[in-house]
Amino acid sequence: SCYISSELAHYISEQNMSHVRGKPLHPQTQGKIERWHRSMKNVVKLENYYLPGDLINRLEEFVDYYNNRRYHESINNLTPADVYYGRGETILQQREIIKQKTMKKRRKNYLSQVINV
Repeated sequence: SCYISSELAHYISEQNMSHVRGKPLHPQTQGKIERWHRSMKNVVKLENYYLPGDLINRLEEFVDYYNNRRYHESINNLTPADVYYGRGETILQQREIIKQKTMKKRRKNYLSQVINV
């Protein structure tokens, strides 16, 4: 491709992936990355950076937070790291177990209150 380096093209080929392009600044085709850019800009614009290193550090903190600690509704309230490293299904199963136990406990508490009234 004319706009892709040979190293990247080689890596993509080795990984059995394809390089998909979309229209820039077009949320319908670039939704997730456009949302990421908006979130990053909102964080970066909150502070003044007097040294380039300050901005770089803040961006690194944001990327770490966004990928490892922030839950994303679009991926079942998991973090991107959970999905990437294959922990997503286990986490969702654990949540379902907790949900069922909680619902059972609430039902039991409700019924005991109704009987005592």
